[in-house]
Amino acid sequence: MATVFHRDLSVPTERTTARPVIDGPAPAAPYAVKVRGLTKRFGDRAVIHDLDLDIAPGEFVVLLGASGCGKSTLLRVLADLDREITGTVEVATRRAVAFQSPRLMPWKKVWRNVVLGLPGRPDRARAEAALAEVNMTHRSDVWPKVLSGGEAQRASLARALVREPDLLLLDEPFSALDALTRLTAQALVADLWTLHRCAVLLVTHDVEEAIKLADRVLVMRDGVIAHQARVGLARPREVADPAFVSLRAELLAHLGVQEH
Repeated sequence: MATVFHRDLSVPTERTTARPVIDGPAPAAPYAVKVRGLTKRFGDRAVIHDLDLDIAPGEFVVLLGASGCGKSTLLRVLADLDREITGTVEVATRRAVAFQSPRLMPWKKVWRNVVLGLPGRPDRARAEAALAEVNMTHRSDVWPKVLSGGEAQRASLARALVREPDLLLLDEPFSALDALTRLTAQALVADLWTLHRCAVLLVTHDVEEAIKLADRVLVMRDGVIAHQARVGLARPREVADPAFVSLRAELLAHLGVQEH
């Protein structure tokens, strides 16, 4: 694990600083995410209320919940994109985010998008290595506007993984894809997680997607984690497996959806 940010953001304007490394590398932390008493308000409404969450190094966690329950807000807090909160948030220093929209810069070739924001001169070899992991080497020299939706999302994943994160945050990255492309993207993420073994928090509305990918599935409701389930099924997982069907029914019930 990388150095861990220790953040007590009870005062919204407080700046986050990393713990200094003294006498060699910092010891490995027993978590990639540790949240205690997190509350986030928009005006008088608490979108996240006194939430606790742990994610272990290398653990794949999926967060389910109805629209507006606080899923994406939680991810933004963990990504350090929202500091106006109360509570204690500790996250791995090296983290990366991929959003529903790939957010590629249209005036930069794909390979330059992949290494955008990294220190030093743009490293094409590093970009090409990341693109190879997502089967996009043949598109490295094109403009983002010619990419399909699935290709753009793969480029976004390459941009996240080139940073070698200890924590990868995925905010509904497959929701805009067609059904077939979505299945391909899910398989790709599963393969990349097996290769890199970073901790992952994936936000999605898709219960089957959650069960296919996760070590643990969380259901968020009214700003808290209302239910969690360990997924003890061997990978790859089949939707017709009775254990898969049973877990899907359990999660749907906690989401307030009755199967017919």
